[in-house]
Amino acid sequence: MPPLIDPATRELLLANGRKRDCDHCPVLKLFNPLGPATWLICELDADGDTLFGLCDLGVGEPELGYVSLDELKEVSAGLAIGLERDRSFRGTHPISVYARAARAAGRIVELGSAPEMYPSG
Repeated sequence: MPPLIDPATRELLLANGRKRDCDHCPVLKLFNPLGPATWLICELDADGDTLFGLCDLGVGEPELGYVSLDELKEVSAGLAIGLERDRSFRGTHPISVYARAARAAGRIVELGSAPEMYPSG
């Protein structure tokens, strides 16, 4: 099973983790191919385990928060085919925009490229 985070993505996440006061674009999308859970990750703490992003466990209440990489690895190992990275995902908006859209839809949704479609507030 390939690692959940490749070295280049890990470096981007660590760089974002050093600037916590910013509204970063997500750089990693993880998902359960056999279930509804999805994570949009934008930061990794220096501890190498604590991730920050938008977490959607598929219960209709996506939320911004922290998740343990080690715990995601355990979840992945317990699944028939494991969690997967969406290699085509490119974060085009700050995580706050994804969070607003996800709360409105009750799940993480794909966003178009027009920022005016996603007003702040």
